[in-house]
Amino acid sequence: MSANSQPNTPTPEELHARMQEILKHGFQSGGGFVPQAEASATDDGPEPRPPGEKFEFKLTPREIKTYLDRFVIKQDEAKKVLATAVCDHYHHARQETQEKSLSTLTYHKQNVILLGPTGVGKTYLVRCLAQLIGVPMVQGDATKFTETGYVGGDVEDLVRDLVHKADGDAELAQYGIIYIDEIDKLASASNLSGRDVSGRGVQTNLLKLLEETEVPLRSQTDLQSQLQAAMDFQKRGKYKKETISTRHILFIVSGAFDKLPDIVNRRLARAEIGFQGRPHAPRDTEEVLHEATTRDFIDYGMEPEFIGRLPVRVACAPLDVDDLFRILRQSEGSLIRQYETAFKAYGIEAMFTEDGLRAIAAAAVNEETGARGLVTVCERALRSYKFEMPGSGVRQLVVNRAVIENPARELQRILEDGQYEERLAMAELVREFARRFESQHQLRLVLTEEAIAQLANDAIAEKRPILEHCAVVFKDFEFGLKLVNRNSGQTEFSVDAETVKNPQPVLSDWVVKSYGKEGETTKP
Repeated sequence: MSANSQPNTPTPEELHARMQEILKHGFQSGGGFVPQAEASATDDGPEPRPPGEKFEFKLTPREIKTYLDRFVIKQDEAKKVLATAVCDHYHHARQETQEKSLSTLTYHKQNVILLGPTGVGKTYLVRCLAQLIGVPMVQGDATKFTETGYVGGDVEDLVRDLVHKADGDAELAQYGIIYIDEIDKLASASNLSGRDVSGRGVQTNLLKLLEETEVPLRSQTDLQSQLQAAMDFQKRGKYKKETISTRHILFIVSGAFDKLPDIVNRRLARAEIGFQGRPHAPRDTEEVLHEATTRDFIDYGMEPEFIGRLPVRVACAPLDVDDLFRILRQSEGSLIRQYETAFKAYGIEAMFTEDGLRAIAAAAVNEETGARGLVTVCERALRSYKFEMPGSGVRQLVVNRAVIENPARELQRILEDGQYEERLAMAELVREFARRFESQHQLRLVLTEEAIAQLANDAIAEKRPILEHCAVVFKDFEFGLKLVNRNSGQTEFSVDAETVKNPQPVLSDWVVKSYGKEGETTKP
């Protein structure tokens, strides 16, 4: 080609002809709409160990955190610390089992203490860990236990419960996780007189479990166990002593420790005296708890020997509105799945809009119970819907801001107008289609309200599910808009009712115009 020759630019008529040929025969790539879950191939981390398989630990800290990210929002530092401690613990247990010489070495267990207010995900973190690793988990409340010899629970019952959770598999149970909540309630007041049966005494009894001891599988206070022991004695002429070692059991305890930040701040303030008295910026609770030392816990009322056996200390951050919204929107264990399932049992399709989720999150913050406030808000707003809607003939429920802020008014409107909720649901599904299209192709469809209404009306007229109808209307847009983007750099496209009625001619016209304005950013 000579220097003066020009490339063969197609004429508008030729471009129209080519577009019609493409639209007539379809795209080799398949076109159409692909659900977001199928379109992405991100690494979601390892899957939990199937039940029944022999326990074998081969995870890395990064793999564990990746898995926890799927369920627990925020708490990145807590997830990193927990993942590392868990790997240290179970890798040592595996090596010790394979190499008997290691059992003679002194090993300091990576028992963990989680600090932070209620509802920030402490229990959920531990539950997800146990699920991933494939070991039984037992959860106990520190306030339910008392010193041996007094009325109340025995801390050794936690170990026996592990065997029960493992369906009698004592070998698997010895690698389990014991989680004890509200451990801060065991703190002893400095002026306490007399015997402390639910504080210092329980801490003392937990000491031997935290390190290594043999726990009898049959409790002296369990009548059923004693009867079984008597029957064994009659058969064999001697008692069969069965025990389980706590050497490889991981202990994780947690508590709010409400007054601990005050103790840490006083210590830090004393340390700052003499540094020219310069004021320091106020620290948030999480930052203060990260600086808590063993001495601070002792001043709080914990026994030195007990807190010393919890070397891994993690502070969890409180949750704000954005965090609660992300929990609802992103977590695989989101509460909205529960409500979708509950309504589905009555043949009602429930969906939560973005503004509805934000309204739930905003109201939950006022409850001051962390993620638990989400349950309170949803139950308060949707309780009457679960009672009134089943059997009413309504088949869709769109949970938007209006439903959360004024549930009684919206429920009455839904029950009085049979198509009100159906059209709301279809409109939201259209918006969801556009969101998924953008996420998959990085091309944004900005649909007008008239376009959304047109799509809904056409879907009703053709008796076609709305998402399927959107896929049909926009089946050629992926390829066509990518051509426009390549020619002009445009990423946002306005879709009105006319475009919905005549998608192929409009798309063809957009592509032709993009060739005429190559290098420019156009906006059809």
